[in-house]
Amino acid sequence: MAKIFISYKRNVDLDASMAADLDEALRGEHEVFIDTTLQVGENWADKIQNALKQSDYFIALLSEHSISSEMVIAEIETAYHLNKAQGNPKILPVRLNFTTPLVYPLSAYLNPLQWAVWNKHADTPKLIAELKQAATGGKLPVDEAQHAEMVTAPTEEAPTAFATPSKLDSPEGTMTHQSPFYIERAGDGLTMQALERTGVTITIKAPRQMGKSSLLNRIMIEGGRRGLKSAYIDFQLIEKSALDNPDVFYRQFCSLLSFEFDIEDRTEAFWGTPLGNVQKTTNYIFKHLLQETQGAPLLLAMDEVERMFSSPFRSDFFSMLRSWHNNRARGGDWTRFNMALVTSTEPYQFIADLNQSPFNVGEVIELGDFAQAQVVDLNQRHGKPLASDQVEQLHKLLGGHPYLTRKALYLVASGRTTFDELMQNCCEDDGPFGDHLRNHTFRMSGQEKLQAGFLQVINHQRCADEHVFFQLRGAGLVRRVGNDVLPRNELYAEYFGKRL
Repeated sequence: MAKIFISYKRNVDLDASMAADLDEALRGEHEVFIDTTLQVGENWADKIQNALKQSDYFIALLSEHSISSEMVIAEIETAYHLNKAQGNPKILPVRLNFTTPLVYPLSAYLNPLQWAVWNKHADTPKLIAELKQAATGGKLPVDEAQHAEMVTAPTEEAPTAFATPSKLDSPEGTMTHQSPFYIERAGDGLTMQALERTGVTITIKAPRQMGKSSLLNRIMIEGGRRGLKSAYIDFQLIEKSALDNPDVFYRQFCSLLSFEFDIEDRTEAFWGTPLGNVQKTTNYIFKHLLQETQGAPLLLAMDEVERMFSSPFRSDFFSMLRSWHNNRARGGDWTRFNMALVTSTEPYQFIADLNQSPFNVGEVIELGDFAQAQVVDLNQRHGKPLASDQVEQLHKLLGGHPYLTRKALYLVASGRTTFDELMQNCCEDDGPFGDHLRNHTFRMSGQEKLQAGFLQVINHQRCADEHVFFQLRGAGLVRRVGNDVLPRNELYAEYFGKRL
């Protein structure tokens, strides 16, 4: 009897009915966890975390709705990292009448896997049989041609001047560089100006869902236009075991650079020298990578680098990046080596010697929430679904939160809800922002200090523990105004004031 976790998008008829059908079919032979079994008053976030850790198999129902669900994405991300760390749960993706290629980061988590395909109700018995076989140690069947078609990167559409409901972009995930819904902020201009120089370090700092990865994407595309050869490393995809072991990490890092810059991987040859990991990695960059790229300017883009802050050798790693920045002063090939780093957490609390930090040199960009004028602009790009007074109310509720503002406008412009319904149900678990709010609750599960610190902010406008403050700010939940620490917006204050 295997332990099986079913992940799906709540409040969507197809997704919920399929989850219920699979639960009923599998429960007789296996121990199944589905969130409908949670009792009123239970700490659902802790229950989900524990169920994921104990599961042998993780069934992810992928539909046009679930792929943009923050909770589904968070559950898939958690299952992915648990699988890398402990071997379980095995992930079993199921496509529900959905063949569109996945976008990042789901594509990185799921594209290498085999999956089952369901297109109509007549497919249900076949799907159940396939999942039962997989849950006893077998594999899901795979149609190679169909799989190849589904993992092909989607093409970008040409931008339009203003949106119509048929041309709306989903607010989820990294935005394409051509999206008509991308709002440029002061940081955009500064980063593009930085790329005009030779040999730069760019740091983008902001909480989650502020558009950091979208800006990084634009930097890489603009760099390509200027002749830079780019490599992209997402630290989310580096296993915890590597982050704990420098001998494993630095080897993987150099191999990743080789793959991304499309050069021969000679990591093992360089590891034969009697030097430390930092010296070996630096030599690999200078004596191999820079030589093999034949004079071309390079851009190393690193996303989610805050994952390194928990590493025992973080100081050595960040000192190494700082040394690469400093090496440009010597001239030569180092001046061709550009770096862009993205972090959602304030790095200074993790680096003892700021003279060895790469985050306070070069161009440092801090992204902020949208001003009301930018929300007015975004409303216009959505075809003006909100009146002027409604734009003001929305900005007051969300404080200009970029993702939530886009989501609200998307929902109203596409006819999925009205503005009055959105405002009335904004703090409900099944409301327009319920998925987002539940995801924050899920990520705080089991972290009593964070929960207590956030309650202190909501009730008393202060946070006694500075480390907790930085964590809450990195999560995008609080902001500092003068000597006060405040909830980031009215939505968070009301929802978490009741739920915590």
